[in-house]
This record gives sequence, structure tokens and C-alpha cells, in this order.
Amino acid sequence: MSSPRHADPDQPTSHSGSRGPGRHVAGSGGAHAAGAPRTATAGGPSAPTGDGDLSHRQIVTILIALMAGMFLAALDQTIVATAIRTIADDLKGLDHQAWATTAYLITSTIVTPLYGKLGDIYGRKKLFVTAISIFVVGSVLCTLSTSMTGLAFFRAVQGLGAGGLFSLALAIVGDIVPARERAKYQGYFLAVFGTSSVLGPVIGGFFAGTDAIFGVTGWRWVFLVNVPIGIVALALVTKTLHLRHQRLDHRIDWLGAALLSVSLVPLLLVAEQGREWGWGSGRSIAAYVVGGIAAVLFVLQESRMGDEAILPLKIFRNRTVGVSSAASIIIGMGMFGGLAALPLYLQIVKGASPTEAGLLLLPLTLGIMSGSISSGQIISRTGQYRLFPVTGAVLLTGSLFALHYTAFDTPLWQTMVIMVFFGLGLGFNFQPLTLAVQNAVPPQQIGVATSTATFTRQIGGTIGTAVFLTVLFSLVPDRISSAFRTVAPTAEFQSALRDPANAAFAQQLQQSQAGGSAAASSGVLQDSSFLNGLDPALAKPFLMGFSEAMDVVFLVGSIVMVLAVVVLAFLPQVELRKGSAYTERANAGSGSTGEGPRPGAARSDDAAVTAPAS
Repeated sequence: MSSPRHADPDQPTSHSGSRGPGRHVAGSGGAHAAGAPRTATAGGPSAPTGDGDLSHRQIVTILIALMAGMFLAALDQTIVATAIRTIADDLKGLDHQAWATTAYLITSTIVTPLYGKLGDIYGRKKLFVTAISIFVVGSVLCTLSTSMTGLAFFRAVQGLGAGGLFSLALAIVGDIVPARERAKYQGYFLAVFGTSSVLGPVIGGFFAGTDAIFGVTGWRWVFLVNVPIGIVALALVTKTLHLRHQRLDHRIDWLGAALLSVSLVPLLLVAEQGREWGWGSGRSIAAYVVGGIAAVLFVLQESRMGDEAILPLKIFRNRTVGVSSAASIIIGMGMFGGLAALPLYLQIVKGASPTEAGLLLLPLTLGIMSGSISSGQIISRTGQYRLFPVTGAVLLTGSLFALHYTAFDTPLWQTMVIMVFFGLGLGFNFQPLTLAVQNAVPPQQIGVATSTATFTRQIGGTIGTAVFLTVLFSLVPDRISSAFRTVAPTAEFQSALRDPANAAFAQQLQQSQAGGSAAASSGVLQDSSFLNGLDPALAKPFLMGFSEAMDVVFLVGSIVMVLAVVVLAFLPQVELRKGSAYTERANAGSGSTGEGPRPGAARSDDAAVTAPAS
């Protein structure tokens, strides 16, 4: 049996071996003496059933608090995605918009495993409250941005909080809900994402399209709106999320966290800045070297720390975890690559306003919700989950490949049909892969497994966003120049150019190099808003250039997703547990073998009910 210092993340630690075996289930009231009746905390839900599982009412009560925090992060993502073009145009840095997203993803990715470890030591509720607070502070700072660089820095602060909102919530759900029953409750989380998907574009579009509200620039309210939402979330978490925690004797792998940061940041900087630095420049090579050395040292550090590692390497020896993690990285790349390009296609190429672009993405949301609900219900009834990630990866591959055929004049309805299948592919992968990882490890490792699943998906998303947007903006100038050479000689373009209403643009075109294409393409990367009022005939080369560059992004994404299909073919089917992790840990604690708690060990970080001692 492991010593307390090397206990698994959700493994309780005994500080007294003299007490009898206790059966502690999600309680905030502490352990009761043998024979004492089960009780709930004041104002809390009724006691669980005799097997130690929580009742439906108890689970829903806890989910209310979790959804409050997740809604904050989910709404922010949809609002920012809708308004980012307006924000980037106003800050004169459309070609640097990836920084605002990448910085957020980098920090949220790095701190995800750290939240899992700190939650085991200090309690998940405390960390959940801390995550919300950091997120709100970061939101306030974002409203003060005067450049894309400043916005990216403040978005990084936001990411420090966002990294805990999802991972901690999913870890708690993995604890209290049996794997076979988990699908019954995913509808609540889908409601959060569905609501944010509908409200986000409307709110983001309204703010982005408003010059000022109470003297504050409209787009700054995109971030400022998080403050009242965050306050409400904090109130709900404080009132509803009743967790009790006894500190565990764990070490914190600070060195591992630092090495993880040092390994990721330089490589992602190259992905973002490589086209300006030069992929073989001195700065790029230095970043490769620093990131590579830090990655090797990170692996060595995690091997040395063993169970105390911020990201225990031995967990990847489990075939289900290894395959799911590799697939999550690849799917994250394709998912975020597609999600980053689609809003830009709708706004720049199709001329949709931020609000319209957000609403036009609703077919994608419909696909995600349909895929998640249908897969969840079938998994709950049959216990079979392997089919869905494989099918989802195939749908993602086909959808991205189909999107690469969309041109600047492709009817919107065709693109929206493809979005539905893209969403279905994502829905088939979201819940099943997380469920597979949680189910494949012992109950004591639910926290580590959940943070690992979230971490790998975010790694893929961070890489995908940086790489695909870099590819996009690297190709745009050349594609616009090519389009100018094709369109400029046409009678339609020349006729529009002679129109007195377009005299200003005609003068700029004459002053620019290479028939106007080089200077024009450079300017549109800084501020694309002028396209909205430009004569359609004159705007055509720009729209063609952007569309053709995005086609390459979608094609590369589909090729990446083929690899995901191959990897998921090796995903094994493991029978889903019928009891919750809390119950299994409690049962293990009453015996003399296994990895459960020692007799009399106190439960850590449980929800608001206790059961009698055995």
C-alpha cells in the first residue's frame, strides 16, 4: 500500500489507524459513529441510498454550482469568438488575433493538471472559487487593452482561471455519478453550452456593433459582462456546492509545472510568429532548442516524481488512456482549427455581422448537442462507447474535407449543412472520450484522469489554433495577389474602378505595388472592416483570397483528422462501472486490500452527505 505522500490524487489519507473502517460518501458533516443515521447538511438534499450513491436531487444540487462556473467560461468563449474581428480591427491587429486566443489556451492548458493536484490537497471547492475569481479579474483587465499584445496578455490571465473551471467541474461529476448513469446528467451541461452558443453571438454581436455603452467602447463590454455573471456564479458556488475536504499529504510538482510551461510557450511562439521571424531564423531555432530541452526535462521530472507528478506518466501506459489522449490532441487540433476559421469565413467572406455570424454557427451547435445527447443516451443503455469516437472522427474528417470546397460564392445553406455534420462529429467525441478515460482508471485516479483528458484536448486546441491561423494569415497575401491578377483585368472590375464613388480606392490601387495587390493584402490583414463598404466587384479579389486560404486550412485539418481515425481504431471497449467513484472508494476502504482508503481514513473533498460507518 502506498504511503500517504504517494497516494493517488483522489486517495484519502489516514492520519489515525485506530479508528474502525468508515464509509464516507460525499459528506460535509464529517464521519459518523457506527450506527448513526445518515444525515444531510443543513438545507441540503436528502441522504443517498444504502449503497452510498447520491440521489438524483443531490446530484442536481451539486450540478447547479458546477454549471454556474462552466457557463461563465462557455459564454465568454462564444462572445469573444463572435466579436474578435471587430476587436482586432479596432486594435489594428487582425493578423495578430491568434495571440488573443492562443495566450488564453496556453495558460488554461498549463494550469489544468495543476488545478487537479491542488484540488486534491486544498479541496476542489476552494480551487473552483479561486478559478472563477481569477477569471473575473482577467476579464476586467481585458477591458483596459489598448493593443492586441495587451489583450493577449490579459487573456492569458483569464486562461489561468478558465483552466480550473472545466477540469474541476468534470472531476467532481466523475466522482459523484456512476459511468453508466453519467449520460443522464450530461443534458444539464449541454444546456449550458447550448444556451451560451445562442446568447454568446447575440450578446457579442450587440457589443461589437455598438460604439459605446455608458462611455465605454462597445467591444470592451464583451469582457466586462463577465463581472456580474462571475459574481452570480460565485454566489451559487458558495451556497450550493457543499464540499468537505481534509488536506492530503501530497507534494506539489512546481518544477514540473514550470518545465511544462517552458516547453510549450517557445514552440507555440514559433507557430504564431514563424512566418515573420522565418522558420529557420535564429529566434525560431532558439525557441525549438529551449522548448525541446524543457520537454525532455519535463519527462524526466515527471518520471522522478512518480505519483506526485503534475502529469503522471504511468497513466498513459493504460491503453484506453493512451489512445484517448493521443486522439484528443489530434481532434483538438482539427476542432479548434475549424472553429477558428469558420467565424472569419462568415464575417470576412460572407460579410456577416458579428451577431449574424454567431447565429449562422447555430447548425454547428445543433450538431454538437444532437451528437452528445444521442451518444450519451445510447451509451447509458448499452454501455458501449467505442463506436462513437470512431464515427465522430470520420464525420470530422469528411466535414473538414467538404469545407475545403467552399468558395467565396458558395451558398450559405451548403456550408451550414456541413456545419451540422462537423458538430455531430464533435458531439460524438466530447463525452465518450472523457468517459472512457475516467472509466479506465481506478476510482482513486478520477481526478488525474479527468485533468489528463482535458489537458490533452487543450494541448491539441492550442496547437491547432496557433498553427492553422498562422497558415491562414501566411497564405492570405499570396492568395489575394493571385486573385487580383485574375480579377483585375475583367470588365466588371475595371468598370467599378472607373466609378467616381470608388475614386479613393482607385487612387490607393494605383499607388500600391504589383497592381495594388501587395499593399492591399497587407492592409486587409491589419483592418478588414473597409471591405464592408467596398463595391462588391472591387472586394471580390479580397474575398477570393481569404476563401482560398481558408480552403487550405480546412484541407490540412481533414488530413490531420485522418490520423485521429487511425488512432481511435485502437481504442478498446472497457465495461462501464455501475457505481460512482465515491462508492467504490468507500467500499475499498472497508476492506483490507486494494487501493482504497485505510480503515478509518477520512474522505476528502466530498459532497454534502454522509453515510453510516460500517
